[in-house]
Amino acid sequence: MTAKDKRILVVEDDPNSLQILLEALGGEGYQLESATSAAEGLALVKKFKPHLVVSDHDMPGGTGLDMLQTLRQQKNYVTLIFVSGRGDVGLVAKALRAGADDYIRKPFRVEELLARVECSLRNNEARRDLLEANQRLQEMVDRDYLTGLLNMRSLYERIDLELKRHRRFGGECSCVMIDMDHFKRVNDSFDHLFGSFVLKEMGKIIQDTIRDTDLAARYGGDEFLLVLVETGPEGAEVLAERLRQKVADRLFVDGKDQIQLTVSIGLASSSLDPSMDARKLVRFADHALYESKAKGRNCWTSYVGPLTDQKTKSE
Repeated sequence: MTAKDKRILVVEDDPNSLQILLEALGGEGYQLESATSAAEGLALVKKFKPHLVVSDHDMPGGTGLDMLQTLRQQKNYVTLIFVSGRGDVGLVAKALRAGADDYIRKPFRVEELLARVECSLRNNEARRDLLEANQRLQEMVDRDYLTGLLNMRSLYERIDLELKRHRRFGGECSCVMIDMDHFKRVNDSFDHLFGSFVLKEMGKIIQDTIRDTDLAARYGGDEFLLVLVETGPEGAEVLAERLRQKVADRLFVDGKDQIQLTVSIGLASSSLDPSMDARKLVRFADHALYESKAKGRNCWTSYVGPLTDQKTKSE
């Protein structure tokens, strides 16, 4: 990032000091906004999203330290440098311990100010790069590398959260278990690269079929699990039939290799049991999936109790 890409907010109630700061920083090409109080500064942080805040300490309606404490409670990290006429050691130490990135006493030398600003912006960029790297690592942990869908460890946690929410506020969610019929013949007749291609395409079909609020995971191998939020049995059945039909109509083609496949699907709803947890809901859907396979595959079965009571829909 160049200077023109970096945003700095100056919070200063003294007009002369504000002008000096704006002229010095503006001469370096930074994007600038200014405020004359802590409250105005905090409002601008939300709107302007600065990389750095340069602030006085003593201001009307709240101190710079008050503003700093509010900023440090927020998720997104904003670098803050104090530029203040208050130079007592106690205040400087308190500000740094509260999370200030630097403290410059007035009067200051412009050259030193600019060097400290540049250093703080480098640290800010490094912090943001680290945050993005951690987010990417977490994404890799939470998601299946091949399909881009969630993995089961992260999905179980999210199912339990949904079930707790529904118990508290009402409503229901449904679980959909999907198995690709006779997938072994894909690897046997072609190769594992084509098998990986089919699984990746299956992930895309699922993502194109569910809503943004729904959750989808690769359960393992050629099995997939969906969690449909705010959806009861009837809604889950509609989606299951739509998904079954999409797969049956799809010709998976990669170069010279091509194949048509079907899926077997099992459904279960949280309304089956008021004390439902994630593993029980998945187990019910798995029972229904087993019934779909037993009845000839390329169909869906909705779990409503003992296996003899299942509701099944085939082609």
